[in-house]
Amino acid sequence: QVQLVESGGGLVQAGGSLRLSCAASGIIFSIAAMDWYRQAPGKQRELVAAITRGGSTNYADSVKGRFTISRDNAKNTVYLQMNSLKPEDTAVYYCHTKGPAATGWGIYWGQGTQVTVSS
Repeated sequence: QVQLVESGGGLVQAGGSLRLSCAASGIIFSIAAMDWYRQAPGKQRELVAAITRGGSTNYADSVKGRFTISRDNAKNTVYLQMNSLKPEDTAVYYCHTKGPAATGWGIYWGQGTQVTVSS
């Protein structure tokens, strides 16, 4: 069974920092591409950052230069370091992967973690 468990969200003032973690189980983490998405109230879920199995990264324009995605294959964990946070970063942040799991490829989401940035 695939599980993605996010942690690290919370309330922070504008200009502050948070680090999100996503612990994965049930997938072959070392060859899995991992992503962070976010969804603000009344808006569609959007891709924030992605990291390939080789460590290549990609970011939404709105977070470039402020957010950093990284992975620790020994801990089966992906991180999102968020600096210089803005009120518009307020959203539920979700970890996502397509696997592979033992049963093959799929679409897997974590339960989400709330990030609230006050002005």
